[in-house]
Amino acid sequence: MTKLLDPSAVTKAADRIEGNESTKDGRVHQTWFRGSKGSRPPKAMQMMPETAVMDYVLQGWTPPAPCIDETTKVTAFGSCFAAYISDWLASRHYNVLTRNSDSNAYVVSCGEGMVNSFVIRQQFEWAFEAKKFEAPLWHGYKAEEFGYDEDVRQETLRLFNETDVFILTLGLSEVWYDEPTGGVFWRTLPKDRYDPERHKFRVSTAQENTENLRAIYHLIRKHRPDAKIILTLSPIPLITTFRDESCISANSVSKAVLRVAIDEVMREFKDEGHIFYWPSYEIVADIFTYPFKEDRRHLRKSVQDFIMMAFERVWCVKAPTDHEYLRQWLRAKSAAGQIHENVDGAIGNGNLSKLRHMLNRNRISEFKVTDDKAKDLLLRFIEEEERLQANASAAE
Repeated sequence: MTKLLDPSAVTKAADRIEGNESTKDGRVHQTWFRGSKGSRPPKAMQMMPETAVMDYVLQGWTPPAPCIDETTKVTAFGSCFAAYISDWLASRHYNVLTRNSDSNAYVVSCGEGMVNSFVIRQQFEWAFEAKKFEAPLWHGYKAEEFGYDEDVRQETLRLFNETDVFILTLGLSEVWYDEPTGGVFWRTLPKDRYDPERHKFRVSTAQENTENLRAIYHLIRKHRPDAKIILTLSPIPLITTFRDESCISANSVSKAVLRVAIDEVMREFKDEGHIFYWPSYEIVADIFTYPFKEDRRHLRKSVQDFIMMAFERVWCVKAPTDHEYLRQWLRAKSAAGQIHENVDGAIGNGNLSKLRHMLNRNRISEFKVTDDKAKDLLLRFIEEEERLQANASAAE
């Protein structure tokens, strides 16, 4: 005999599908439509596994497949975070053109000092289309003037014409500019050149930065149509602000302006398949509790290395193994205060006995709710490390 469905059960099931729930007194609680797609921020437990960045930060930002190998020519410049990227890739034997010390291109000698989108745009306009600027806008680290030398332009053009992947790091939306010409300086300008009647400060707008990135995109697509462009926002905070307010507030605005500009350009051009975003800012801001050194500006090395290992895992053909990735994740979580501070050093020194001893502690994680998961990760690392060492000994 066929069992008939209880009509009230059908109603309740329909309510659950629609997002409606009945209260004890029979009233129906209505919820809002949340769309066919949705993403929620992770809870503390979800942030402990080594998959957290892949699951909750890189969603929507990964390329179809890794495409950087040792023959790929990479040019990285912009803010100081570009130096982290360049140094890491060069140390892993990738072909980073902006690490060629024999080149006289400004993107090599001062590439991590080009901290705003205006000056990045200037380099592309100057190199690709020989645009000239009326005022002396470019100065090196020793306050020396970098002129618009044609030999340097040709060398910059050569680098750009050879580049397969451009990695452009944005740092500041605060700019100093030359009022008569409107030209923007790389950073500020030498003290002995400062003219208060001529040289002004302002906070650039999201619209201006969007236009700069849009122009950069079109220039690269015109002259290097097969090249890929990776935009990233530096997680390094302002060292100072020229606004009459706290540096912390100014930094929040500076990063927000740039992040909005990046998002505008990504939404406009992402589907064309040539421009990508690497969320280093979000990894630092939302994944790690205390990612900076005592100066609150420079990243702890283990955190910095993890960000680049995650980049390599997504973008590079020869990616780190799962075990290497777990190792660096544990070190970064330790350096950032989310698991016991001694884990970082013990892994770095290969002290497995010390790591095993830590498993006996009452707690090794930042939150009690994440402790079992943290110990599971550490145990998995220890067991795999012991297995690898045993295999290496057997092979000798």
